[in-house]
Amino acid sequence: MWGAVAITYKLTCPLAQQSGLGARIVTSAVFFAVGTGLVFHVRHALVRELRQVREVAGAAQNVLLRPLPPRIDGFALAAGRLSAARGALVGGDLYEVAATDHGVRVVMGDVRGHGLAALGTVAAVLGSFREAAHDEAELPQVLRRLERALDRHLRERSRAEHPAAPDGGPLAEEFVTVLLVEISRDGDVWALNCGHPWPYHLRGLARPLTGGEPLPPLGPFPLPADLAAQRCGRLLPGDALVLHTDGLEDARDGSGRFFPLQSVLSEAARVPSVAPERVIQAVYTRLLRHVGRLPSDDAALVVLRNDRGRVPRQTETGRRARTMS
Repeated sequence: MWGAVAITYKLTCPLAQQSGLGARIVTSAVFFAVGTGLVFHVRHALVRELRQVREVAGAAQNVLLRPLPPRIDGFALAAGRLSAARGALVGGDLYEVAATDHGVRVVMGDVRGHGLAALGTVAAVLGSFREAAHDEAELPQVLRRLERALDRHLRERSRAEHPAAPDGGPLAEEFVTVLLVEISRDGDVWALNCGHPWPYHLRGLARPLTGGEPLPPLGPFPLPADLAAQRCGRLLPGDALVLHTDGLEDARDGSGRFFPLQSVLSEAARVPSVAPERVIQAVYTRLLRHVGRLPSDDAALVVLRNDRGRVPRQTETGRRARTMS
């Protein structure tokens, strides 16, 4: 349309055929107005298309890493994520919480790399967890399901991206760190850790909740034949559990100092009742202030507070075995 206006003016307007200074000024003004209109028209179309693309991407990302409910089976929940890829909501971090017949189960993971390239692996692991968390009675079996799903995804991706490469090609070294947590009805915390940071227990202060030496990340090495969940402690009413990815503890400021995650969590735990949303807000506010920019790695955080009114007494006969042959 703008081109037709310019051509029509040049061919039909008598002023455009004259060579005087006034005619040239008018002609230049006409073509300047046409050019400006064309630029604004193209810009408006691009902005509208970009807005639509962002809406579709945001909807897809929320389906992949869907928002957690504020409460689940007696626990108050909050989660946060910060992607290192500018403009992205989801990167290589993954998390999910499921209330099952076997307890409240949580997965927190970190795919090697970040941004759009990691989304396929995130989808494979999360999809497997959402099924296995309900189907499998034992936590080790859930982890084995995640391992099989990841292995299948990497093989299919390798065949699609590198059909001529032997032994998996460049994807043979891809891996995912995974922390699987199960909280029983009596508040016992059981975990399986594949190369992931251990969670923090908030009760007046923050202390690491560990369960022994972690297993290697999923991907490069197979899981051992004898796999048993480790008891990490107990979550009493009012206590909170914080799961995170290493993008938080590895973040550095301009002087190379690491982000003091445990100290920040201890400050948040001093209040009588820890609010998960406030913990999330405090951590990310301090993180951005510490690094002064977007972090170089994805950073995800999940906080669960035990709001159950009474913890029944634990008995030896009531605790099921946690081993798998």
